[in-house]
Amino acid sequence: MDMYKKGDCLTIIIEDIDTEGQGIGKADGYTLFVKDALVGDKAKVKIMKAKKNYAFARLEEIIEPSAHRIEPKCEHHRRCGGCQLQCLSYEAQLAFKEKKVRNNLVRIGGFTEEEIDKVMQPIIGMEVPFYYRNKAQYPVGRDKKTGKAVAGFYAQRTHDIIPNTECALGVAENKEILERILAWMEQCKVSAYDETTGAGLVRHVLIRKGFVSGELMVCLVVNGKELPGEDALIDTLKEVPGMKSISISINRENTNVIMGKTIRTIWGSDTIEDTLGGIRFRISPLSFYQVNPVQTEKLYAKAVEFAGLTGKESVWDLYCGIGTISLFMAKNAGKVYGVEIIPEAIEDAKGNAERNGFTNTEFFVGKAEEVLPEFYEKAGKTAELDAGHVEAEFNEAGNASPDSEADMLHPDVIVVDPPRKGCDVQCLDTMLKMQPERIVYVSCDSATLARDLKILCEGGYELKKAVCVDMFGMTVHVECVTLLQRKNT
Repeated sequence: MDMYKKGDCLTIIIEDIDTEGQGIGKADGYTLFVKDALVGDKAKVKIMKAKKNYAFARLEEIIEPSAHRIEPKCEHHRRCGGCQLQCLSYEAQLAFKEKKVRNNLVRIGGFTEEEIDKVMQPIIGMEVPFYYRNKAQYPVGRDKKTGKAVAGFYAQRTHDIIPNTECALGVAENKEILERILAWMEQCKVSAYDETTGAGLVRHVLIRKGFVSGELMVCLVVNGKELPGEDALIDTLKEVPGMKSISISINRENTNVIMGKTIRTIWGSDTIEDTLGGIRFRISPLSFYQVNPVQTEKLYAKAVEFAGLTGKESVWDLYCGIGTISLFMAKNAGKVYGVEIIPEAIEDAKGNAERNGFTNTEFFVGKAEEVLPEFYEKAGKTAELDAGHVEAEFNEAGNASPDSEADMLHPDVIVVDPPRKGCDVQCLDTMLKMQPERIVYVSCDSATLARDLKILCEGGYELKKAVCVDMFGMTVHVECVTLLQRKNT
């Protein structure tokens, strides 16, 4: 077989789909990855990048569509990098996500199919897999033809902006807010940022909405300290029903990081509030707060269920953010200790606990992989000392005082909800040393979840329950909750 090359056009049948949502087909044993192609599609494709054993191809024409192919809601879905699965029926999306998680648990985690069948519960899908995001970040630029300011989303694998103020995943208010901002920029001659030159003022627009409260927040990320026509911007945005906070974030760096380090409120409150599971949370522009509140309640309810709380247990919540999981646990636990690296998030967590009347929570600033081992080592070495000495050693960074060293050293439950990269090895090692009865692992990446579960199970734990929760309809991403039980208990 002659190796295929860039520009070759082939007709193939899509036989599988990879973890990023690309269709997989073969021509004479040569594998092709095709974006926007679905299992069952018979398609004409064009090779864009050829390797020795595989190639990436572009979908040119669908000759016979898959039985699961549907008409997408958004006209930009193929160009935009946000929705990888919008042309796939929602039932098939859920099946794809469940299969993705199962495959990672088997291939990376080393579990057998039989073990997964025994512990896996049916995936929890969404009633309406659109308009679910309570947060959106829109890049702002200039239209190359008209010169006018535009907002939208980046085309996949580029920083070319697709003008679109009406994303099918966001809330209805986004469109009105963006159109008011673009009109203000035109009226007040406010420039849009240009990545190539570093010139221009408005870089991004952040919009957040409290689904229960109805409160809205707008934050403009700007390449400067002053905002021309600031009063005019305030006047137009405060007319939007629900508007509570308008701010600017100053980011003058040549970086892909969206938000700047300095935020200045120009109208209204510094924060908005929302309610999740009956608990009120205060949210700032930088707060980590799950973007799909309806599914988050289902996700955290599963985490609490798996934790098996009766009101007496001590719980560590690692990577606690503003304390969302911590407070869900605190409703049913004896004591909850939260750890988070971002000081502002910890202050939010403490404030959220206080506003909701929780007295059984404590929060510590630092990396989970550093705070937990540091405390464990110091507490272990000073076990013979009085509690005052333990407090003094652990509180050098201004952390709260532990009220029960034994509860902190040997908790009943440890909950982890790490970033996509998973848990640090040192953190996993300390968790194993602390020997909680149960570990509840919440994950947004099943590959790193499987890797970490393998380590924990080799360290004396057994996988007892697992469930997928679809938090991100139309995309390839899926959340998981798993329960590990210490063996021989």
